[in-house]
Amino acid sequence: PGDISSAAFLFIAAVLVPGSEIVVEGVGVNPTRTGLLDVLREMGASVAMDNLREEGNEPVADVTVRASSLRGVEVGGSTVGRMIGEFPILAVAATQSSGTTVVRDAAELRVKETDRIAVIVEGLRAMGASIEPQADGFIVEGPTPLKGAPVDSGGDHRLAMALAVAGMIAEGETVIENADCIADSFPGFMALMKS
Repeated sequence: PGDISSAAFLFIAAVLVPGSEIVVEGVGVNPTRTGLLDVLREMGASVAMDNLREEGNEPVADVTVRASSLRGVEVGGSTVGRMIGEFPILAVAATQSSGTTVVRDAAELRVKETDRIAVIVEGLRAMGASIEPQADGFIVEGPTPLKGAPVDSGGDHRLAMALAVAGMIAEGETVIENADCIADSFPGFMALMKS
C-alpha cells in the first residue's frame, strides 16, 4: 500500500494551494495510520476515500483532497500515535487555519531523526508563522501569510518536505538547507511537487 505519511505532503499541498485537487491512488488506510485524515476532516478539509479495497492484506483507498478553508483544532491522546509522522506537515496546515491549533501528547517528536518540534517551529517562525513550542507539541495561531525565507531541515526528510510545502504557499523564495535527505523516504518528491 502507498505510504500515508508520504501522501500527507500531497494532501496538505492540495488543501492549501487555491484551486487544487489531487487524487492519490492506493493509499494505505489502516485505521491505526489515518489520524491525519481524521484531523483534516475536523479542520474542515474536503477529504474523500473511494475504491476501498485490500492489497497485501491491508486496506487501501484512492484519497481525493481539495483546496479548503481550515479551522484550528486540538490534537492529542490516541490520535497522536495514529499520525506521529505527520505533525510537521500538520503544523504547516495550521499556519493557514483560522484560530488556534494545539498539539499535545506528542513528546516523541523530540526524539525522531531530529527534534521535530524545535526544527519546525524555527523554520515556520522564519517564514512568519505564529507558532510556539511546548514540551510535548506546539501551538499555532492562524491564519498567517507565510513569506519565503532560508530555512534548515536539520537533515530530517519529513521536515524538509513540510518546509517545501510551506514554500509553495509563501510569498517569495524559500531555500531549504539539508534537503537532500528527502530522498531517504520520497525519491522524486521535488519533481512531483513541481509538476
